[in-house]
Amino acid sequence: MATFRQAFIEKVIGHKYAIDAKRLGDDTLLAWSNLGYWQGQQHNYPLACQNLADQIAASVQLKSTDRVLDLGCGQGASLLHWLNHYHIEQLSAVELQKDCIQRIQKELPQVQSICGSFLNLRPLHFLNLFDVAVCVDAAYHSELNLFLDSVSFVLNSKGRIAFHYLMWSDDWQHCSYLHKQQYCYLLKGADVRWQHLMDEQQLSQILVKRGFKDIVIQDFSEPVLKGFAQYIDTRSPRPRNKAFDFAQLKIAMTAKLCQKLYQDGLVRYVQVSAVKN
Repeated sequence: MATFRQAFIEKVIGHKYAIDAKRLGDDTLLAWSNLGYWQGQQHNYPLACQNLADQIAASVQLKSTDRVLDLGCGQGASLLHWLNHYHIEQLSAVELQKDCIQRIQKELPQVQSICGSFLNLRPLHFLNLFDVAVCVDAAYHSELNLFLDSVSFVLNSKGRIAFHYLMWSDDWQHCSYLHKQQYCYLLKGADVRWQHLMDEQQLSQILVKRGFKDIVIQDFSEPVLKGFAQYIDTRSPRPRNKAFDFAQLKIAMTAKLCQKLYQDGLVRYVQVSAVKN
């Protein structure tokens, strides 16, 4: 019954991680679907998404000979980017959304793409361990220990990892109980559990305990959270339909959350990179 109910919900409003990329400004077959990294320009969604992927690539010094695993690859734009711009020769991907994987398998048969959770990589039986694992704008939906344990299992010795996460700022500990409860509900609406978040010191300690070194944490709150919110605010609204528009509501609510997180300054959007011991 639960499986049927979930299938019905996804049929009506889509997968919980799905987003209508056309409404964001990308109508390609393998579209981008991240928050973007906005540098100076506020009107080119695919370019901003590509910029965020390039930030990940730079943090792990991505090169063509790397065996690369893309975690939560979405509709496949990042895969196309790794192939065309970084000339990755051995590329694999994992994504929860079945329709995305089916499209990727058809359009990019050279990529080993698997439908599954990146929190459970052990049963997927990859042929080789990976030199690099990247997760663009998706890891913060999961608990960090589970994410690192899963990814570490498929990484080579000295393998590199890079992902985006949410982190408490120093001001969080001074918040009132009611303010913290408000954030509990706000983050839950974005499928983020506030209990999973931590401050920078705690985040670094977990990476060390999980066998990682050379840890770099970069604060991308302004170019990502503020940038995405401003972009959505500047886009012309679509004509109103009589039917309730779930897709547009999801985009609008995401932008409002990004704006609030940035303005309050309690939650920081960070890029994390590290090397496996």
